Amino acid sequence: MSPPSNPPPPARRGALSNPDGRYEPVRHEVEDDGWGTLAPRDDGDPDGWGPLPAPETRVEVDASRSVISRNTSPDVPFDRSLNLYRGCEHGCAYCYARPTHAYLGLSPGLDFETRLFMKPDAAALLDAELRKPGYRPAPLAIGTNTDPYQPVERRFGLMRHVLEVLSAFHHPVTITTKSAMVERDADILADMAARDLAAVALSVTTLDRDLARRLEPRASPPAARVRAVRTLAAAGVPVSVMVAPVIPGLTDPEIERILEAAAEAGARQADYIVVRLPGEVEGLFRDWLEAHAPGRARRVMSRIGAVRGGQASSARFHERMTGTGAEAALLSRRFAVAARRLGLTKRRYDLDCTRFAPPPRPGDQLRLL
Repeated sequence: MSPPSNPPPPARRGALSNPDGRYEPVRHEVEDDGWGTLAPRDDGDPDGWGPLPAPETRVEVDASRSVISRNTSPDVPFDRSLNLYRGCEHGCAYCYARPTHAYLGLSPGLDFETRLFMKPDAAALLDAELRKPGYRPAPLAIGTNTDPYQPVERRFGLMRHVLEVLSAFHHPVTITTKSAMVERDADILADMAARDLAAVALSVTTLDRDLARRLEPRASPPAARVRAVRTLAAAGVPVSVMVAPVIPGLTDPEIERILEAAAEAGARQADYIVVRLPGEVEGLFRDWLEAHAPGRARRVMSRIGAVRGGQASSARFHERMTGTGAEAALLSRRFAVAARRLGLTKRRYDLDCTRFAPPPRPGDQLRLL
């Protein structure tokens, strides 16, 4: 008996494999080394093979000398963003950010979840960028690529320091996260929200705890995310829910239920994004489907193709987020009807940019009136 070509995934990780990045000159294949690395499971299943050892998370320093990224995309309501980490320990099987790890010479698979890079000087770098004479304020989006509240944030606390800088500068911020850890910063977010400087979006893919555990293995459980909506709303923080991503054939039946839970918890705004599987993500997600939803794998990929012009992804502006075709139109209609019934608007929160003012640094001469 030979080991499977695609062995079971390591425990609590989203990707089932660690394929080489598209820029690497060599390709590697998993094969038993003769020492029982892929040993049969001792559970009476003659065709079963044990999981690979779970890789530990390694965190290295990202030596970037700036933290604000700019964009001109017409698909997103912001022109600047900040990401504290490269890679994301949440391990979401569908994550569109996975291919970015190939630029680092790493795999979009398990490496993306376990080989992380952090920006320890993010708060100081942000302070310096906001003090530049030509800087003009606009809402800063955090969490657009990788999650600022992923598990390693408990160890490093970078997000808290960044929020302290933004608060001191009276600079508006929007946060998107799948983590209930955002509750940790409810105090500072409430203070900023009282000055119309902060808004938070919780991303909810499914309310099914078991599906979420397999699909987003290290993100907060759905109930904890809904609880975070309630906590922030009670603190006066404008909260929205992103039904994201909607995966046709897998999670789309839950659109209405997610919106109902969000409205009941105190969300005032909602939006959605249809799944897209760029680059290596398509293969990784196909493997995930075959392992976790084999009976639905072909149908799910067919329905994703129906909203992506026969492909698994689309990079075209004005359709990347919602897709095209009859299937996409039906999803849009369902979302709009449910959101209107529940009083959830798609209009973005208006944040105040007029309060922006760099605080004096230690040793600065006070300005005379």
